[in-house]
Amino acid sequence: MNPSLPLSGLRVLDLSRVLAGPLAAQVLGDLGADVVKVEHPARGDDTRDWGVRTGAHNSAYFNSMNRNKRSITLDLQQPEGQRLARELALKSDVVIQNFKFGGTAKMGLDYDTLAASHPGLVYCSITGYDPTGPEAARPGYDLVVQGETGLMGLNGEEGQAPLKFGVAMVDLFTGMSAGQAILAALWARERNGGRGRHVQLALHDCGIMLSVYYGMEALIEQLDPPKYGNAHPSIVPYGVFDASDGPLVVTVGNNAQFQRFCRDVIERPELADDPRYATNAARAIHRHDLLPILKAELARRPRAELLNALARAGIPCGEVLGVLQALTSPRTQAAGGVQQATLADGTPVPVQAPPYRFEGQRLPIRHAPPTLGQHTTEVLAGLGVDAAALDRLRASGVI
Repeated sequence: MNPSLPLSGLRVLDLSRVLAGPLAAQVLGDLGADVVKVEHPARGDDTRDWGVRTGAHNSAYFNSMNRNKRSITLDLQQPEGQRLARELALKSDVVIQNFKFGGTAKMGLDYDTLAASHPGLVYCSITGYDPTGPEAARPGYDLVVQGETGLMGLNGEEGQAPLKFGVAMVDLFTGMSAGQAILAALWARERNGGRGRHVQLALHDCGIMLSVYYGMEALIEQLDPPKYGNAHPSIVPYGVFDASDGPLVVTVGNNAQFQRFCRDVIERPELADDPRYATNAARAIHRHDLLPILKAELARRPRAELLNALARAGIPCGEVLGVLQALTSPRTQAAGGVQQATLADGTPVPVQAPPYRFEGQRLPIRHAPPTLGQHTTEVLAGLGVDAAALDRLRASGVI
């Protein structure tokens, strides 16, 4: 236990799998909580088998959502596995689960059952849809929800077919939102005599929230907003442009910046004086006339030259990097954004570091992503399960 970490001493039981739930638990683990992840003895979390493998039972996908956790294995379809999970839940401050609707009740791991014996429990359920509505039992998948919430309709270039985000944005947003809600419930517990809460998150709700200002515009205009791709719907020029040797981001945020952009960066002062482009409102109206001119000017110049000129002019800008370039860039390395760890089986792996800093210090990676069942013995020993009982549980497939 590190007493300097914000959630040091908090105990979390992670019964979730795949992405949204594991991310919520990882957030708490990053902040110092002791997170125990429960996995199936044979297959573990589904994501152990997704994508690039790292070691015998880990994958890049799994590792990205399960740092700062301990892993135990329990077969929750067996009564003995359910009993041990209940014992762990009753010793925890937080339980996180994303089972199919009604699944936890069959195992005696639902909120009502646990809270009857542990009223201070903060219990987080993540579902696909409104748990009180007609689709409560319908499973939730990020890609499906991206389609149903209009997000795929927003993404991409004008005239392009619906396009998903590059990462599972709905799952990620739901996981981060769940982490926030759990922290709020823990704070409320401190003020209301120690009583816990049942926190509920639905992927569809979070997907709707992700439409933000585009969603507000659609409701006001009663129309689907147009697609702008890498451009901005109301600021011009603002987006990704090609220099002669690679792409860059240019964000001309106000009229004074546009004046400097035209005079000092692309050396076309007449554009700054043209009434069609003098204000941002005018530039937005005439974007289809202006942007081809600006793209041609930028394409004639090397990226480094443009970045230097833009910086001197006080215009926000930056390179467009590939994922590997970004992760291995001097900026990321200097900030400690990627660190090296070693799995319990000896496999060296890169691990993305928690983004949180307190008093200027990035929070540590206390536990590398766990191998399957790495901590089963030590965690169950905390329940009083001795070596003979562990052997019996292994022989019966409970762990």
